[in-house]
Amino acid sequence: MVVDDERMIRWSLRSCLEDAGGRVEEAATLEEARRRLDEQWPELAILDLRLPDGNGMELLHELRAEDPDLPVLIITAYGSLEGAVEAMRAGAYDYVSKPFDLDDLLLTARRALERRELRRLADSRARDATSLWPVAESPTSKRVLELLQRVGASGATTVLLTGETGVGKGLAARVLHAASGNGEERPFISVTCTAIPEPLLESEIFGHERGAFTDAKESKKGLAELAWSGTLFLDEVGDLPPAVQAKMLTLLEERTFRRVGGTRLIRLEARTVAATNRDLEKEVAAGRFRSDLYYRLKVVPVEIPPLRERAEDILPLAEFFLETFRHQLGVRLQGFAEAARKALQHYAWPGNVRELRNAVERAALMAPGQWVELEDLPGEVAGFGSMAVTGDLPELPREGVDFMALEKAWVVEALRRCQGNRSRAARLLGMNRDQIRYRIDKFDLGD
Repeated sequence: MVVDDERMIRWSLRSCLEDAGGRVEEAATLEEARRRLDEQWPELAILDLRLPDGNGMELLHELRAEDPDLPVLIITAYGSLEGAVEAMRAGAYDYVSKPFDLDDLLLTARRALERRELRRLADSRARDATSLWPVAESPTSKRVLELLQRVGASGATTVLLTGETGVGKGLAARVLHAASGNGEERPFISVTCTAIPEPLLESEIFGHERGAFTDAKESKKGLAELAWSGTLFLDEVGDLPPAVQAKMLTLLEERTFRRVGGTRLIRLEARTVAATNRDLEKEVAAGRFRSDLYYRLKVVPVEIPPLRERAEDILPLAEFFLETFRHQLGVRLQGFAEAARKALQHYAWPGNVRELRNAVERAALMAPGQWVELEDLPGEVAGFGSMAVTGDLPELPREGVDFMALEKAWVVEALRRCQGNRSRAARLLGMNRDQIRYRIDKFDLGD
């Protein structure tokens, strides 16, 4: 929406924005603007402070009260910056002075909309993430959550989250963000280091200046800059390429960075939370990860334990996920049958909470009746239910099993029960030390 009493300015702004693919509503007065807002809410507002029937600041306050995330660009007369400064303090995204360059204004509008979309994405991900670790029944989970909340409320600027794939490191990062205070109003910017091609990763994190490379037709803020006042979450940080590791070290040590192709130092005003499922000490020893970056990251290390070490959480989590999918899929399920419950409880969950969630979703789709039966679970999980119920050899499920996953799960469970003692775990499985050592190496289960 464009609110300005000068017809030619409204016309030029409308033409510019519509040529860029936007749909524009106009208003020449406060009264007309309020009437238009009642009819349709905008994604962006461009507002002149001087209007015939009042001060544009009134409308700015009304917009902010109704929609705190709505980006508002202020138009101010040349040389009168006092009102623009006041508007910025009141929450306006930016200001432009008359006469303004339409290309510059369009670029500012695009950045404002991009920031709004990033906030929406972050909020959406935050809502989705609450289903990954919604219960903490086990003493282990309670201790970890207490630690996360304590660290989040502290002034720690760098936190390293470690743990196996699927344990909930992303949710742990959001717990840290929420515990920092005003988490809902501050950005949570997440970047998965393995999801972005290496040539683009540096530009994505640090941004770039116009002309920095062939396709850089305009300057762009990086995620480190967009995380201002909030949290920058670097997932799978153990996979950063060497060139980016060097810049990341500078970012964390000096709290400053430069955009690609830029010379201006930009200060990092965000907490950095890094996560990895790799053993970074081994990565350092192998020469794949910088030792100085590792020690800078592990200022405040938090290990998220695997699901098999918080067994009291398994059934409450499964029931929570089932309730979630019951509503999402519109199925009439009352719960898990006893055999299914035993299978869920006895399976070692090498894929952790993510694997449990996927297994429950599959069961919710497959179950023909009102209860999730043993055969509705994935084959590798159902096999444990048969053993638990009969105490004999498991019955082969109708759809077969993933034998590799089943074998790995048994080895993991035996090692857990024996506190990592290979000789005892081997005896539990009817193997010798060489046989269990072979499987530990085969499944990359470490020491």
